[in-house]
Amino acid sequence: MDQPLSLIDAASLGDLKVYLGRAARIDNGSVRLIGGMGVLAAYTAALTPRGLLDDAPTVLGLRTFALGSAEAFDTLVGIRPLLDRLAQTSLLSNSHGGPIEVPLPPAEGGIAWAGISPPRGGWQRIGSFDPSVLETSAADGIAEVAATVPADPGEHVVHRVRSEVWGRPLPLGDPELPPIPSGTAFAAVSLGFVKPDDPVSVFVSGPWLRLTTRRGHVLARV
Repeated sequence: MDQPLSLIDAASLGDLKVYLGRAARIDNGSVRLIGGMGVLAAYTAALTPRGLLDDAPTVLGLRTFALGSAEAFDTLVGIRPLLDRLAQTSLLSNSHGGPIEVPLPPAEGGIAWAGISPPRGGWQRIGSFDPSVLETSAADGIAEVAATVPADPGEHVVHRVRSEVWGRPLPLGDPELPPIPSGTAFAAVSLGFVKPDDPVSVFVSGPWLRLTTRRGHVLARV
């Protein structure tokens, strides 16, 4: 993408900074930016398989933002470099309320999860559940990972433990809902998408599941 990212206002820039800051604490890697018709979709990874024999689910976070232009694009950039650009733009931007242009860092490649595109449409709502399920499952899973991972573990060991814990289904107890990986709870809570007064809606499209609250979306490919 040669043109800068044009966010509609300073509030959108601030929201994007908060979202990416939280995403960086989960996986300080890349963000996929897809723009079109005045909307930016920002995808980040929470849990992804490593290799063909890894059965860990793909779990992605998604926030959408209003753009100041209708230009269509699809690019992958580093989260930390983009956060740096957003911080610099915040310092330089004025307060007139118009669109704010953010120069993007160089595009990246070779990120496996970014080549798996969740559907943009065709979602069917199949139910909902209480957000406390996500909060409890995330807290229990984080505690289990911390207790299971040995001191000074290798990256492979950490990934194996996280895949086992977050690959288990959420304890929903609703036969109308399909198994949903617990990694969605970790992603939703870590990204700030869960609030007590905000029920979680469940959507499905092909092999993808989507959990949606008023604050964002978590997608899982199982």
